[in-house]
Amino acid sequence: MPVPKKRTSKSRQGQRRAHDKLSQPTMSECPQCHEMRSPHHVCSHCGFYKDKEVMEIESV
Repeated sequence: MPVPKKRTSKSRQGQRRAHDKLSQPTMSECPQCHEMRSPHHVCSHCGFYKDKEVMEIESV
């Protein structure tokens, strides 16, 4: 198996890992119930999508 000839420095190692960070998922406010939801998804709290009720949510 190939082995690196020189040791990778900490700065080079950090440069390689610079793009590995995770970003928070984007959230938007539901216009009906004002709960936070994912964009382009049905609101799990009220069941509305694009000002229409597409799912009936039973309250517990």
